[in-house]
Amino acid sequence: MKKQQVAAVCLASALTCGICVGCDLVTSDPYKDYEQVVAEVNITRHADFGENGKYAAIKNENVITTAEITKRDLVAMFVSSGSSAMGQYNWSYAQTFDAIANSLINRQVYIQYAEVFFLTEKKGEESRFKDENGNAYTVAGFKAAVEKAEGDEEKQLAALTYFLTPDEEARALYGLRTSFNSSIDSLETSVIENRKSGEDEDDFESTVRTLPTGVDTENEDYFDADYRVYTGTQSSYGSYERIDDSTASTRRAAYAQFLSNLRSSGLLKAGEDTSDIENLSYFKRELRSAYEGAVIQKMNDSFEDIAAEVLTDERVKQEYEKLLSDQQENFAKDETGSSFTTALDSMSDTSFLLAAPETRARSEGSKKGSYGFVINILLPFSTTQTNLLESVEKDQGDEAGNKFVTRARILQELKATDQRDSWFKGETDYSFDYTEKEGMTAYNAGDATRKYLFFEDSLKGEEDSKYEPLKKYYGEYTYNGKVTAPAEGEGNAKYKLEPKEIDIDGFIAEMEGYLAHAGLKVQEEALKAADSDGYYNKQVKDYYVKKANGDPDFTKVDYSTFVYYQNKIEFEGTPNANDLFNEETEVYKAFSVINELSFAYNTDTAGLNSYLGYAVTPEKTSFVSEFEYASHVVCAAGVGNYIVVPSDYGWHIIYCTFSFENDGTETFTWDASQKETEGTFSYAFYEALKDKVTANSSSVRQTDIINTYAKASSTLYEERYKDLSELSNN
Repeated sequence: MKKQQVAAVCLASALTCGICVGCDLVTSDPYKDYEQVVAEVNITRHADFGENGKYAAIKNENVITTAEITKRDLVAMFVSSGSSAMGQYNWSYAQTFDAIANSLINRQVYIQYAEVFFLTEKKGEESRFKDENGNAYTVAGFKAAVEKAEGDEEKQLAALTYFLTPDEEARALYGLRTSFNSSIDSLETSVIENRKSGEDEDDFESTVRTLPTGVDTENEDYFDADYRVYTGTQSSYGSYERIDDSTASTRRAAYAQFLSNLRSSGLLKAGEDTSDIENLSYFKRELRSAYEGAVIQKMNDSFEDIAAEVLTDERVKQEYEKLLSDQQENFAKDETGSSFTTALDSMSDTSFLLAAPETRARSEGSKKGSYGFVINILLPFSTTQTNLLESVEKDQGDEAGNKFVTRARILQELKATDQRDSWFKGETDYSFDYTEKEGMTAYNAGDATRKYLFFEDSLKGEEDSKYEPLKKYYGEYTYNGKVTAPAEGEGNAKYKLEPKEIDIDGFIAEMEGYLAHAGLKVQEEALKAADSDGYYNKQVKDYYVKKANGDPDFTKVDYSTFVYYQNKIEFEGTPNANDLFNEETEVYKAFSVINELSFAYNTDTAGLNSYLGYAVTPEKTSFVSEFEYASHVVCAAGVGNYIVVPSDYGWHIIYCTFSFENDGTETFTWDASQKETEGTFSYAFYEALKDKVTANSSSVRQTDIINTYAKASSTLYEERYKDLSELSNN
């Protein structure tokens, strides 16, 4: 297939409702010229609709009417997406408009086939597809819906919305309105920048703290029926959020520019009433396109659902058992453990690890144990402290050249602070005062002045919320410090922040206090209690393994001596790997609490937004030895265990999120009853198999539809847009 043909398919498959933001395609009034029909499509011309064809009854009912594609449709697609494709593929105007014409023809073929598909597709003796009331789509119902509409444009919309639920129709309209607002936002931004030219700009944080994955991710099922395109004249526009520094004046100027762009491209008729944007002929054309996109998406989803019908519970069980058997066999053969380590590193919701090899002796100084994952929260030395540690001589009497005694004394002075200042002062202010939100709770360690949380729109959203709730982020840990908010109009760069300095004991208190706030129980008697007096005053010999005669062996470090504190969460039941990301479980809640604290304090940013944290294996690794030893200890102890150790980088707080053995954790098992419960292994396993089975099913079917029907169903009048094709790229 030629590049141009591939792109034509892509343009049709994208089905976007782009909005014109300016194009010097024409200079005269072309409105009447653009009414010319440049292509006609009627799928019933194909033999499948002939006297003996499988869809003969549909043709006899006169359900499908000929779709006309106008020159204006070509121009509308050019200014919304065709011009960018032209640059991407280095096309001429002729190639571009031919590709657009083909894509629009393909789109109408899809639409007409979708209507036939929903009206005729049967499973056994009953229809697969029903409306929101549970009634099957019928030819009679379709014709009645169309006949009730008045005018050609309304009949076209009725033919489309017959196959959409009220919510699907509302989502399509909401999506169109948001795209119009987005285009006008871009123009308004330019208006504001021009008016502010020469003024001082806000001095935003240059480096923004890593954000949790999923912040401000919009719920694909969300729509706001009251949402409107804001043009600068309305006082009510639903949940639309105006851009920074927007005024009624700047918005009206942007809307005027938007209309000018439409007019210059021949997409706005002289004399149209522009006071209500939704009465514009261009808006109505784009609304039809939005409904077309919704119908085609519904057909694509149906293709995938049909393809997924092969995934019976028994079939999924067989796939699970085969994967388990293959992994057990492969890991048993691998004497080095490298294949398992690779699999462990790539473990995810789509890459499953169901078994682990028999564990071997761990690195020197540790015990035999299991494989797992840990979150590492690093509270760092200051630059001054790091320089001091690097500059001092080795500890007196330390034959190995270590500086453990000096490091301990510096550790005693280490102070950590909340790292989330740029979430206030960056270009986007993600903070909010939780005390102003009715019924909202938060952890502030008893300090009533701590009021600020983050990501209000993404915290524990309801099913119909605009934004998806954040995963693995509990969301109730207040900023640990004093916050002075800027005066209205000053900008978020003017926040004044005074983070509180805390030592390691202070951090442990914050962590365990927050765990308790979340309803989790920490073991009362720590596995190893903090000893602030003795820990910082050890002698050199105390850090090394003892020989038989009691003397230190300076060639073997005793890493257990570095453990400052160790404890665990007492879960009500045995942690179950099958519920690893199930939001209803204590294991998930604990993970979310520790993960949020990591975003608040951790300077080891490579560990942020990881699947389960750092993978831990028994073998010697490139991790610093103190961290390696401690991570082995907590993984052997199991999920919910945590430990505090130092390194030359500072304090490490290490929490075990998952372990394959020695902690009572069940390994992953397939349970058909949990396949629809989000967060469970069975849900993830089923969805991954479903994606694999249905991969490309819709695109394959669409390509087949084009190849089968497009040529026989369409007539293209190239001479009617010859003037566009002959435009020069220069």
